[in-house]
Amino acid sequence: MAEHEAIKLFESIRVRVVWDDVQEKYYFSIVDVVSVLTESIDATAYWRKLKQRLKDEGNETVTNCHALKLTAADGKQRLADVADTEQLLRIIQSIPSKKAEPFKQWLAQVGAERIRQMRDPELNIEQAIKDYRRLGYSENWINQRIKTIEIRKGLTDEWKRSGVENESDYARLTDLMSKIWSGMTTREYKEHKGLTDQNLRDNMTNMELLLNALAEQTATDLSKERNPEGLAESAHVAKDGAEVARNARADIEHRLGHSVISNKKAIDYITPQDELPFEKE
Repeated sequence: MAEHEAIKLFESIRVRVVWDDVQEKYYFSIVDVVSVLTESIDATAYWRKLKQRLKDEGNETVTNCHALKLTAADGKQRLADVADTEQLLRIIQSIPSKKAEPFKQWLAQVGAERIRQMRDPELNIEQAIKDYRRLGYSENWINQRIKTIEIRKGLTDEWKRSGVENESDYARLTDLMSKIWSGMTTREYKEHKGLTDQNLRDNMTNMELLLNALAEQTATDLSKERNPEGLAESAHVAKDGAEVARNARADIEHRLGHSVISNKKAIDYITPQDELPFEKE
């Protein structure tokens, strides 16, 4: 499952959702929905009791629900029960709430919004900008981040044109480039920042974003010039692109007198401090 976690707002209340690229559907945090509908002080306990009652009644909806790792308020990833739209509608029927109907309408709007975004990529970018603003990122950082998304898309398009289509190969090429310019693979970079399942790029500083984008844009332009075929040739191009960023990094650090690779994550420098970036690449 290719998952992308995000936050949706219902009447200013946060609801964690995950978009599944493979099944093309949303999964919603059941506890968050329970919190919306019941305004319970302990939504987790409410859901635990309701879940047991539905199981005792032989409710197949609860049986078919599964758990995904979602970002908790403290920024850590924890397993949480989730349900798709159809399952959620059945669960809502078991919760007496005056907000049930407005929430059902909201669910329909969320689904329709996603369809519009899939048809028009610009809407997706507009939503991303709104989400980053809500999470407290600066306008300068947001502009950089949106540009890096465009650059990344250009690079993956080039890889695809060159015959590289496997997601694991994309990851290998990405790791290769990261290792060359930053000295760390993606996994090592995330560990350096103390991240678990959070998006690495959403936790990069402006300088880190710029250097990563330099590597990817250079690799993209080189690929268009050289027309590599397959993974091996694309890896050579990726290596050359990353070396440009590595050399730029070395020059910058020489002039600054310190490393530009930060161990900080977004929660360390964005406001409000209790918010975290949720969407995943």
